[in-house]
Amino acid sequence: MFQRRVGSSEAAAVIKADAYGLGARRVALALADEGVRTFFVATLGEAIAAREALGDAHAIYVLNGPEEADIGHFTARRLFPVLNDPRQIALWIAAGAPVAAALHVDTGMNRLGLALADVAAARTALATVDVPLVMSHLACSGTPDHALNALQAARFADVAALFPGARKSLAATAGIFLGRAFHYDLVRPGIGLYGDNDLPAPADDLRVAATLEAPILQMRTLAAGETVGYGATFTAQSPITTATIALGYADGYLRSAAGRGYGVLAGELCPVLGRISMDLITLDVTAAGDAARPGACVEMLGPNVPLKQLAAAAGTNSYEVLTSLGRVTRRYRSVP
Repeated sequence: MFQRRVGSSEAAAVIKADAYGLGARRVALALADEGVRTFFVATLGEAIAAREALGDAHAIYVLNGPEEADIGHFTARRLFPVLNDPRQIALWIAAGAPVAAALHVDTGMNRLGLALADVAAARTALATVDVPLVMSHLACSGTPDHALNALQAARFADVAALFPGARKSLAATAGIFLGRAFHYDLVRPGIGLYGDNDLPAPADDLRVAATLEAPILQMRTLAAGETVGYGATFTAQSPITTATIALGYADGYLRSAAGRGYGVLAGELCPVLGRISMDLITLDVTAAGDAARPGACVEMLGPNVPLKQLAAAAGTNSYEVLTSLGRVTRRYRSVP
């Protein structure tokens, strides 16, 4: 989907944080089968695992860059560091620049990346180093009319001109939808690969990537006035049918979604009642009728419970929802 949108630019894939919680090994192999050639991870450990899964045919960039103790791993496994500041640049040059390295320039995020004031010196220092990629990262791409997008684009254009032989990369998921001027040679979709459709432009071809289901363990009929869970924070106003499911915050279903999250059973919305426990969640399944029974599975994330809606219920973003998934059993299937 992203490759179609960016035309002649390359759509790489960000698989950091265990592929946003969905399982980096399986996700990387599936993306490679779809033609992805370049991968980005955050840490050296993630890069080593990705190299073991993918073999030697793919480029793997490590966004956090190198430390002195890591250099042998970069060399042995042909992993490419992203150089973020003068210290990392000096370290890489002192090590003899054993493999190619990307250069990350900060154009306005004020997080990782080489300060604009240091770019000229870095260009001189890196004159004999293989730098196949120069990149930056947009701070406000999810808000298309934010003034910082244009400012970062202008700053990056100036930086790009100083490295004519390197490929350029500015856009991650949301940045892809800002238009062709942001695509350059390579884009780096992350959260969009994993089903988040909270984008600045419609993306009807973006598929749900993960469904989270949990079985009903026990049913109850509550009378008006009865309460649910720790602290008795929910009180039934009328008779209701409840179901307790095998899911909780130890599995990554965020505790902050208490009283606002919901599941779907037999097409019916089933609100979360009271506090979310470590291993259990209680739902109002009155509307689901006979479909609510022990053993039946309730969808807590998926086609009927969109990722962005669960994130809103938990007071967070889609990234935290996915990367929090912990104890759940993952099953993978191919989608035509």
